[in-house]
This record gives sequence, C-alpha cells and structure tokens, in this order.
Amino acid sequence: MQTEAFSELFPLLSSANAETLDWLLSVAVEHEYPANRAVLMEDAWGNAVYFIVSGWVKVRRLSSGEEVVTLAILGKGDFFGEMAILDESPRSTDVIALSPVKLISISAQRFIQTLFKDPQLHHRMLQLMVRRLRQTNLRFQLRHQPPAVKLANTLVTLGETYGHESSNGTEIYNIPFKDLADVSDIGVEETTKIMEKLDSKGWIKIEPSNNLIHLVNMKQLANLASKTQ
Repeated sequence: MQTEAFSELFPLLSSANAETLDWLLSVAVEHEYPANRAVLMEDAWGNAVYFIVSGWVKVRRLSSGEEVVTLAILGKGDFFGEMAILDESPRSTDVIALSPVKLISISAQRFIQTLFKDPQLHHRMLQLMVRRLRQTNLRFQLRHQPPAVKLANTLVTLGETYGHESSNGTEIYNIPFKDLADVSDIGVEETTKIMEKLDSKGWIKIEPSNNLIHLVNMKQLANLASKTQ
C-alpha cells in the first residue's frame, strides 16, 4: 500500500506526517480472515492496534454464562485495539469478522513509540476516541426511545461512517439482525419487524445475494432517528 493511500483510507492517519506514515507501513503486518472467523480473541487484547482495510467486524462482550452481546460494528477505515495497549486490565471482549476482512496490525510497542514521535497523530487518536465516547453516550441517551428510533440511529450512523454511495443509495453490509439488535439495544423480533417495515416503505432494500443493505432514503431514516420523545 502506498503512503498516500494509507493516509486517505484511515482518518486516524490523516494528520500524520509522511515520516510517521512510512514508518508505520514498514512495520505493519497484513492479515486476511474469512467471515465468522475470530479476528482478535479475548486474551490477545493489548498486543497490537488493528486497521480495517476492507470488510466488517463486530466487537462482542463475553458475559457470564452463554450470553454474547455485540457492542460495536466497525467497517473499512476504522481501527480497534488502541485502548487496550494503554490499559493492561483483563479483557472480556473479542472481535469477529462479519464478512471477509483484510486488516493491518501494528504492534503495541511500535504504535506507542509512534505516538510519542508524532504529536499530531496522538492528538488525532484522542479526537477519534472522544468521538466514540460521544457515540456511546448517545446510545445511553436513546435508551428510553422507541425501538424504531434506536434502529434508525444505528443504520444512519453505519451509513454515514462506513457506507458506500451507489445508484441505490448508501450501501452497507447486510449485518445480521441479532447484531443490529444488540447495537441498537432492542430485541431481535423488534428489529426484524422494523426492518421489514422500512423495506416496505422503500427506505431500505435488503439484498441477501450480495450481502448488502441499501439505505435508499437516508433523509427519511435521519428524520426517524431524530424523532426522540
């Protein structure tokens, strides 16, 4: 991967200087995983920072018993593992590939060295971590809102953050309803009914054969997402 493409693909690296980008590329390790494969296991957190070159992953919480809950869905251009390299406490999460995925990893030691060398990269990472914190806070604020509002917020966020524009609207991966339900903090049955209703209205179009969800009418979805009580 060329330095310029590396910078353009990952918002985290958009403000890094050329020397930093060259160094990161020189020490990066490439990975490829098929769908449903564990990308990062619970006991591996803290070893590296991972950048998503293509594909979709989910971050899961492993709670007591058999319950597994999806905490976040991440796509192309995002990264994960950055907090664990600064926090050595035990982890109770893992990362699973939703689709075939390509990643680049940078070891924790080398990434921390880079942060010390490039203050702009350090500042940019803090900005993106704060953005994630705000997204988590928004989900908390929405906890008492109707299920349709919560799900619309999830779809709009995924579309705006990772979506690909096409003639059929904004395309995102056909994320399993269980994962959409977990991230939206609603039930799977509710998610199924709402997605069917959105499809019947023509606001979305699910294309299972290509593993795509077309967000056909982002404006209407955004309006629904803003209808808080």
